[in-house]
Amino acid sequence: MSSVAHVGLDVHKRTIAIALLNADTGELTEWQISHDPTSVRRLIRKLGERAPVAWAYEAGPTGYALQRQLEAAGIPCLVAAPSLIPLRQGNRIKTDHRDARKLAELLRAGLLTPVHPPAEDEEAVRDLCRCREDAQQDLVRARHRLGKFLLRRGLAVRDGWNWSQQHRYWLHGLTFDRHADQVVFEDYVLAVEQQEARVAALDVQLAAVAGEEPYRTPVAHLRCFRGIDTVTALSLVAELHNVRRFTSAPQLMAYLGLVPSEHSSGGKRRQGGITRAGNTHVRRLLIETAWHYRHKPAIGARLAKRRRGQPPAAIALADRAQQRLCLQYRRMAAKGKHHNTIVVAIAGMLVGYLWETLRTAQPVEA
Repeated sequence: MSSVAHVGLDVHKRTIAIALLNADTGELTEWQISHDPTSVRRLIRKLGERAPVAWAYEAGPTGYALQRQLEAAGIPCLVAAPSLIPLRQGNRIKTDHRDARKLAELLRAGLLTPVHPPAEDEEAVRDLCRCREDAQQDLVRARHRLGKFLLRRGLAVRDGWNWSQQHRYWLHGLTFDRHADQVVFEDYVLAVEQQEARVAALDVQLAAVAGEEPYRTPVAHLRCFRGIDTVTALSLVAELHNVRRFTSAPQLMAYLGLVPSEHSSGGKRRQGGITRAGNTHVRRLLIETAWHYRHKPAIGARLAKRRRGQPPAAIALADRAQQRLCLQYRRMAAKGKHHNTIVVAIAGMLVGYLWETLRTAQPVEA
């Protein structure tokens, strides 16, 4: 029997269900406490009188505050990846105490996969990047509402692109005979302008963070790549934390869900679409970036400006990526592959170049 007791925590906003597996007898003890710092401190004192204890809970909306409180008290706590927790087929009963018990048992068996909790400073920057992403989504929704309202009234831009300068002049010149239509139109336009101002303000804040250490160097190196500017570069760095925790590029690809799924048995190998596991924010950014490599290799004015003063090695790696990814796109297109399939494959290949870039740009310990 293990000499370490194992504690599974099912954490919710107001309560924490606890399951303790005794280190010597294997006896299970279950109870529940309030989810607040005072109750957690009492729990730490209560279990501190026992043999060494290993703790675990499932990553979720409550974040890492509990894990940080336990670590500050000198207690190791594993935060488990929810999507990688083994499931028992046929189990149709789910309660807080059962979940806590399952975590304790899996922790003792060594079957839990830990996530990498960010430091508080890293989490703050990551949330700033995600806030900007949310603001951009709100802007797109506001524009769609305005566009669909105008379409229902038979109004649409015939020349030029939506949200170009010409389109904005056209919008500001519109008037409606009915008062209700005019009120709706003005409210939608105001919503668009407010969201644009929100995104612009967050871009300023992100640029300021990107110019400070420890983000300055990795962001500058990533901006040497085609399709990656300050917002995307900082978001990649903030989401991945220290890329050195991934020992190889394929490991990072698997973490981002950019490797094919597989169901092989009896000598037959069947591969499907990508697994879509891991960090959805980074995967989306990479796929958006991958679209740029459908164009022939070129160094535009904005890319050349971003590369000024950067190390030749970083620029050379970005150039190799541009040449190879564009060639791969054309080869797959010539074989008749769907463009979405091609872009996802290009995003997976791009991970290798970004992994190598960040390993060079980031310090050994972060």
